[in-house]
Amino acid sequence: MVDVQHWLAALPPGLICLLVGAVIGVESMGIPLPGEIVLVSAALLAATGAVGPEWVAAAAATGAILGDSVGYAVGRRGGRPLLERLGRRFPKHLGPAHLARAELSFARHGVWAVFFGRFVALLRILAGPLAGALRVPYRRFLIANAAGGLVWAFGTTYLLFYLGRAAEHWLKDISWVGLVLAVLAGVVSTVWLRRRAKRLHPLDAPDTPDAVPAADR
Repeated sequence: MVDVQHWLAALPPGLICLLVGAVIGVESMGIPLPGEIVLVSAALLAATGAVGPEWVAAAAATGAILGDSVGYAVGRRGGRPLLERLGRRFPKHLGPAHLARAELSFARHGVWAVFFGRFVALLRILAGPLAGALRVPYRRFLIANAAGGLVWAFGTTYLLFYLGRAAEHWLKDISWVGLVLAVLAGVVSTVWLRRRAKRLHPLDAPDTPDAVPAADR
């Protein structure tokens, strides 16, 4: 992550935000990319004054919402065969077991899986295409998608921004310690959401679902 931050630091502010939105957007379409790492790195850069936190958060939220919506449209058009093709292309991230767990999450929690899925790596990638393939009503999907994207993007960005500013103020001579503390604090701050989200992402799910879940439960 430190390498990503150093690489971003060499870019102008506008390009940083564009890259944040693009990476998160493509990830949300169903392509495994390190969207969360890019967001965390950009948020820590914002704490140094290299870019405005509001622009980082806005770019991340926009990428998340638009990317999920594109993923939804693609999933609705391509259906489950599309998800299976993605699984063959990215077996380590979107294999049959991953797809089965994601489907089980939708079966149990409906559109709440979209909201809390923003905080879980697997569902963050699959939420849009899977919701489309399962014919989740778009209006309900969009509400959960937008809410999750905004909370995730602005919450993560501003939390790390203020923690980074505090670390920079009190630990000016030990900058690496400030970075580590900011990252650790950011991880700790999402514990509740991740614990909640784990209920939507059971580890003991079967490799294949018993039946196709109801889309709009």
